[in-house]
Amino acid sequence: MLSANLSAIFYLISGILFILALRGLSSPDTSRQGNYFGITGMVIAIIVTFLSVGNFSTSLIYVLIFLLIGGAIGAFIAFKIPMTAMPELVAGFHSLVGLAAVFVAISAFLSPEIFNLGVTGDIKLASLIEMSIGAAVGAITFSGSIIAFLKLRGIMSGAPITFFGQHYLNLLLGLGVFALIFYLCISQLGSIFWILIAISFLIGVLLIIPIGGADMPVVISMLNSYSGWAAAGIGFTLENSALIITGALVGSSGAILSYIMCKAMNRSFFSVILGGFGADSSKQKTEDKKEKPVKSGNAEDAAFLMKNASSVIIVPGYGMAVAQAQHALREMVDKLKKNEIKVSYAIHPVAGRMPGHMNVLLAEANVPYDEVFELEDINNDFANADVAFVIGANDVTNPVAKTDPQSPIFGMPVLDVEKCKSVLFVKRSLSPGYAGIDNELFYKENTLMLFADAKKMTEDIVKNLE
Repeated sequence: MLSANLSAIFYLISGILFILALRGLSSPDTSRQGNYFGITGMVIAIIVTFLSVGNFSTSLIYVLIFLLIGGAIGAFIAFKIPMTAMPELVAGFHSLVGLAAVFVAISAFLSPEIFNLGVTGDIKLASLIEMSIGAAVGAITFSGSIIAFLKLRGIMSGAPITFFGQHYLNLLLGLGVFALIFYLCISQLGSIFWILIAISFLIGVLLIIPIGGADMPVVISMLNSYSGWAAAGIGFTLENSALIITGALVGSSGAILSYIMCKAMNRSFFSVILGGFGADSSKQKTEDKKEKPVKSGNAEDAAFLMKNASSVIIVPGYGMAVAQAQHALREMVDKLKKNEIKVSYAIHPVAGRMPGHMNVLLAEANVPYDEVFELEDINNDFANADVAFVIGANDVTNPVAKTDPQSPIFGMPVLDVEKCKSVLFVKRSLSPGYAGIDNELFYKENTLMLFADAKKMTEDIVKNLE
């Protein structure tokens, strides 16, 4: 059995490794190293936790069995899950973190003597505050993540679900949570604790249902932050410094990422936290596409335009992810480079369904990091580019965000692809994107629509480039 001092030292080392992991993950060049730091830190934390327990009782054996079962399931999912399903997988994992926090809080409340928190009916005030906050945030994270999972999976409509007085109800329930925590600390009544958890579950649902599909990347980031704070709160209850450090890192980094993405989408950070954005999406009406002229082409037309270009900017989106077209895209780019055509990739912060979705897909296809640029670094280059090849990026290229104050995405910074001399837009149809609005880019004079599966169209273009 490790002494308390040794455990604290190893937990500190684990925390430092987690910090180094975040530092490494901040850049594609060091992301692999960052992952190794994170894995090492987690292995140390788990081993120290078990060694700190002491006697290998029957309960500990059960924990080891379930740890192996959970690890095997997690490994199987990681190997089998397609990249297109990664956003809902992340949402699902967030829900499990929240549920774990709720279960630990329930265990601590029902058996405080096991956790050295006191005895039933006489739990230390600080511990009551910690476990009640951890349980509330965990419950919100769990139910909110389940709704996000259902929306992303298509089981539930991605359209916002709103009703009269929704924000006031959320406010009332939020204040009710604080009131219940206060009363729980005074009375220590079990009924109050269960009511607190039930209301928190309800808040999680109400926070996410009014959020439209276009805002899902921010939702994923926000839920990531919530799961971290839930873990940190329970870390105090368990007096586990590694859990506190890890939870605080996840919570703060998720909050910072949410803030960055809110700026990228011109959203209010506080409206994100309160679940108030995206609610107006249902008011928008898609215009009649039949009245607008659309120019369409084929792979031969696209290949001709790109072969005669001096610079091409690739704009990947969720359509690329669905079709798994990143490898075909890389092959197409290699062909263009052989013809001495300059090629770069433009990534919108919320392209896809989760933060960094496009970056992960391009990295899977071994696209060089120095060819991938964020919106603010490449947006000015569109005006000087010959061709923009948009492969499934709908909402993040929609010019209506700059022109229509009534649009639900108005004010959101978008990629200025319409400024290119020619725009090639790969899409199956003229259907709106996840935000549910028509894309004006489809009808621009310099846009050529390529109606096809993204992977097949890209492969056909490669053949015509030879």
